[in-house]
Amino acid sequence: MGVEFRQCWILVLDIEGFSKRTDPIQESLRAAMYEVLREALVRSGLSVDEIAMEDRGDGVLMIAPASVSPVTLAGSFVRALDDELVGKAAVFNQDHAMRFRLALHQGLAAPDARGWVGDAVNTACRLVDAGPPRAVLTAATRARMVFVVSDEIHRSVIRHGHRAIDPAAYLPIRFATKHGETITGWVTVPGYAAPPGLEETGAAEPPERAAAPSGAPTAAPARVSLSAGVVHGDQVAGDKNVTVHTSGPVRP
Repeated sequence: MGVEFRQCWILVLDIEGFSKRTDPIQESLRAAMYEVLREALVRSGLSVDEIAMEDRGDGVLMIAPASVSPVTLAGSFVRALDDELVGKAAVFNQDHAMRFRLALHQGLAAPDARGWVGDAVNTACRLVDAGPPRAVLTAATRARMVFVVSDEIHRSVIRHGHRAIDPAAYLPIRFATKHGETITGWVTVPGYAAPPGLEETGAAEPPERAAAPSGAPTAAPARVSLSAGVVHGDQVAGDKNVTVHTSGPVRP
């Protein structure tokens, strides 16, 4: 009898530069990672028991049931995780510095004898492993983590600007998988008005482009700076001035 697939929220977390560390440091980082995760879940009001965790060596796959609020996952949990990382930075030396890439997606997944399976799980893993989030975290030198969501999560959760979520701090990315599939996501860095490092990758492309009229000449998209003026944030983030750099139109 086959496994039962269910609608889930899927989070994948990776530690930056994990494989470059020595064995003792890897062991220390893994212990710290699980401690930070548990504290962040508790601080954000999530039950540790209802979040299934599958160890990935240099990170964790987390499956949350559909009953969990995605606003809590993308808002309070991400902020709590960032806060816990800042706290850990005070007690870790440079060799033990720990920074995260975290991805959030949604879809069908099922548990089997060895963990979790489903195409949505594969997509979440591709998001966290993609080049653009890696480049963003490298460029964000004072950050402790980067957070990337699928286009589905952005449409249904992020863009609405629920409490503790700032849509203006996200930029779109597009990347191709090794199988030739193009995936769209949105990336943000806690503490930054906008994620840095995307211009170097060429991945900060708008998810959708309007087709040119038949017979009309096509021109290379001009690089422009769009000044959005004051963006009215939530009670946590407050208002701020935002300038977005892009190579084409920005999706609202």
